[in-house]
Amino acid sequence: MHTLSFDVEEWFQVANHVHACPREGWDGFESRVELAMDRLFDLLQRRGSRATFFFLGWIAERHPGLVVRALEGGHEVASHGYDHRFLQDLDPGALHADLERTERALEAAGAPRPRGFRASTFTLTRRTWWAFDVLVERGYRYDSSVHPVRHPDYGVPGFEPGISRVEAAGGSLVEFPVSTFPLLGRNWPIGGGGYFRLLPGALHRGLFASLERLGRPTATYLHPWEVDPDQPRVPAPALKRFRHRVGLTSTLSKLDAFLQRFPSVPMEDLLVSHGHLE
Repeated sequence: MHTLSFDVEEWFQVANHVHACPREGWDGFESRVELAMDRLFDLLQRRGSRATFFFLGWIAERHPGLVVRALEGGHEVASHGYDHRFLQDLDPGALHADLERTERALEAAGAPRPRGFRASTFTLTRRTWWAFDVLVERGYRYDSSVHPVRHPDYGVPGFEPGISRVEAAGGSLVEFPVSTFPLLGRNWPIGGGGYFRLLPGALHRGLFASLERLGRPTATYLHPWEVDPDQPRVPAPALKRFRHRVGLTSTLSKLDAFLQRFPSVPMEDLLVSHGHLE
């Protein structure tokens, strides 16, 4: 089985734009998340797929109708934290407050208390492993924040690339990493939006077909802004501009082809069906 998830955030909230689009100015930028989400909801309905939407609490407060539409479409609503802060910039008390604020925003929009979490920019690393204690204490059932790859900004090389259980103070929870491909003794990232946009569609689907043959449930994730090639351009270093804009014009058509080959279900549904959650 295959899962698809979306980190629901605006184009100006991504890590590549952190200097050009400071947090205190977010309300002054053009909001385009509803336009992008329209495209995603329509595509998912057309292809008979359901997904997990990891909402920022900041988005849920300003666009509660998107939470409602996700629920009405049979999708899962989960937590992406309140305003995209990296875990290394928080401490346990601050993470508790961040999660609580997000939970209130989602519940005010009509969603049940979230059971899944994904940290901004996969910043749940060995350095921030304490976050598992907080998640367990707040009653989360699963996490999708650990990326078992080598990366300068995040990653836990050598971590189990499949579904596993992490022990924490007070209990445990399930970890469902974004998909990677095993090659030359390493896990290579293929499940994220940047790789989805960069790799040729046929090659990307072939890699996922290989994981399917291995019997490994897969996890692909994107952002709404990745189906919005007309979003404003902002000044940023060349590499960051490339990483943000490469392939934007073809994301939606590639996602359409991907869903035709790999219909998706929400993360929690897959975890329940495979016996990882009750």
